[in-house]
Amino acid sequence: MINGLLEKLRVPFVKDQDSRKTSFSNNWLQIILVSSVGVTALIWGVRELKWLQPWELRVYDQMLRSRPPQPSDRRILLVKITDEDLRREKWNLSDTKINQLLQKIESYQPRIVGLYLFRPEDKNLAANKQNQDNIISTCLFSSIGRSEIPPPPNFDIDNVGFSDVVADNENDQILRRGLLFAHSTDEKCTTSFAFGALIAINYLEKQGIEYKFTNKGDFQLGKTIFWRLKPNSGSYQHLDANGYQILLNYRHPNYLADQVTLTEVLSDRVNPSLFKDRLVIIGTTSASLAPGSFYTPYSSLPDQPARMPALFIHAQIASQLIGTVLDGRPLIWYWPDWVELIWVWGWAVLGSTLAWWWRNPLLLLMMGGVTLVVLVGICVILFLQAGWVPLIPSGLALIISIISVMAYTNYQNQRQTQVIILQVEKQQEAIAQLNILLEDKTAIPDSQLDFTPTIDSSQTKSGDLLLGGRYRISKVLGAGGFGRTYLAQDTQRPGNPTCVVKQLMPARQDSRFLQVARRLFNSEAEILETLGKHHQIPELLAYFEDNQEFYLIQQYIEGHTLSEELPPIQNLKNESFVIGMFKEILEILVFVHQHRVIHRDIKPTNIIRRAEDNQLVLIDFGAVKLMQPPSSEQTELATVAIGTRGYAPPEQFAGHPRLCSDIYALGMIGIQAITGIPPQELHPNPETGNVMWRQTAQVSEELAVILDKMVCYHFSDRYQSATAVLQDLKRISIN
Repeated sequence: MINGLLEKLRVPFVKDQDSRKTSFSNNWLQIILVSSVGVTALIWGVRELKWLQPWELRVYDQMLRSRPPQPSDRRILLVKITDEDLRREKWNLSDTKINQLLQKIESYQPRIVGLYLFRPEDKNLAANKQNQDNIISTCLFSSIGRSEIPPPPNFDIDNVGFSDVVADNENDQILRRGLLFAHSTDEKCTTSFAFGALIAINYLEKQGIEYKFTNKGDFQLGKTIFWRLKPNSGSYQHLDANGYQILLNYRHPNYLADQVTLTEVLSDRVNPSLFKDRLVIIGTTSASLAPGSFYTPYSSLPDQPARMPALFIHAQIASQLIGTVLDGRPLIWYWPDWVELIWVWGWAVLGSTLAWWWRNPLLLLMMGGVTLVVLVGICVILFLQAGWVPLIPSGLALIISIISVMAYTNYQNQRQTQVIILQVEKQQEAIAQLNILLEDKTAIPDSQLDFTPTIDSSQTKSGDLLLGGRYRISKVLGAGGFGRTYLAQDTQRPGNPTCVVKQLMPARQDSRFLQVARRLFNSEAEILETLGKHHQIPELLAYFEDNQEFYLIQQYIEGHTLSEELPPIQNLKNESFVIGMFKEILEILVFVHQHRVIHRDIKPTNIIRRAEDNQLVLIDFGAVKLMQPPSSEQTELATVAIGTRGYAPPEQFAGHPRLCSDIYALGMIGIQAITGIPPQELHPNPETGNVMWRQTAQVSEELAVILDKMVCYHFSDRYQSATAVLQDLKRISIN
């Protein structure tokens, strides 16, 4: 019990990074959630203000125009009264002429005749027609600045449909909706049926298909329900949905229906079979007699007139109703608001995710472009199935989410870089003080230079030691000087995952040295914590001090070191191996050097080929090695500098490492792979100091030039950034 109590008292405060790592692993979820919800709320708010509606309607028009044209509606025949017909009749269509036309058409046995002509004074219209019930006439409601146009006085109101239509007056005056029913307050034009709807209903009634209104007030023809537009239907926001409106599913104007002219009918130049059992619509296309013409989604086509006569609008409405009931032609459908909201949010989530995972701006631009094309493709495919899905809001959500997450991550990276720069400055101060203290040995008693580690071999073998109250040591991975590396299990995490414990024992135990070493250790740990966020650098899980010894707990990377892949002389590596290895490590160095951190000890044993995905992982960072005595593979200057003989450049052994020092070390690994000769066995040029290696290898001139520049003796002659090396390597690949 006493031993257990002492052990508890002995357990130090552990600065555990598990919560930070868990926070980091959940952080991306939080960032994606917050950014996507925020962007969706912004887009939805802007949409509610109707700022996006003009764009959405233009996209709707474009998709409507882009559909493959359907065959003409063979159930409808248009008898046009053109300007040429009016000139022939001297601009006056007499009652006799209209009745003559109706009588001739009646002889051809049409099913329904729609007379889209305004004849409020014609008391004898269709007077000689045997069956007046199958003739539908029209009238016009009164509105602001316009009086009503009553129907012909000899027509029953049940055979009269109003001519009024509804255009998007708030946007661009384009007519996209079909008005089927409306309540009238006029004295004479009292019908509730639109002309186009009434002629279609009468046509279908002759075929035994009745109309009715459901209990919910929806208009039904046969088994087909024509859903009524609501104020927020599709991409419309706060629409004036008075009356009974539906989205007008246009046929291409060139493929609407067969068309003949008044003159052709009266002169018997028309095949009578064109009329038999059809819906015949008679009307004028002349601006002088028609009550109006309208902009449509097809107005922007070069082969179409700017405005479509009202005659064709009502023919479109009639064709839509008949085609939907008899042919199963789909109605244009749209999602309710809550589904559209989820749709927009989903693309915001996707944009945020892309921006989080693809940090490279060029790759992100490419992936964002591909995703945007996919979005457009999905919307087009759905529209070909008559589905009107919001494209502009979802596209904006995708783009703005990408931009917002990019801006956030860049801001966070800048903050992290500033933090690391501050830690690097502290690190350099601590290194300078350590150098001074290591050189001054006169004031240090020998007893403080001789101590034994707290973890002995018996504890390691038995597995009884629980370091920091949670890490069970299972195996010694390496030992040198006063530092050791262990394999351990984390007993406080599910499954007891394996981790690496690095025990760092300062070279001296005096308080001044420990104080500086502690500052160096803490600053180094903060740096490693940030660097460990790269997927090819081990994560720092925790760090703490125990009994004047320092411990780093890092992610365990299962695999083998690069030294196992480097050849003897008889099994040299080819250029593709070296270039591939360079690209992987240089990508890591780009990230590390962006934070102004120098690895200081790049060598084959510090590069692991990860078994999980075969990627190279860079391990064993650290200026904390400065607090340790030299190991067998280090030079006599290793107490004031870090580096391995052969891989470290001259300025690093002089205590002045630079970013390009890491590039030198990587270049020496490349030369070792090609020549099979360890770097410490290569000789320098006595005049320049540069390593002489070309005579021992066969390599292309392009790669040889890059290697020479990587390992120049003087740092100013080398590549100054990992990005510059990558650019030159890509040129080799291109060539």
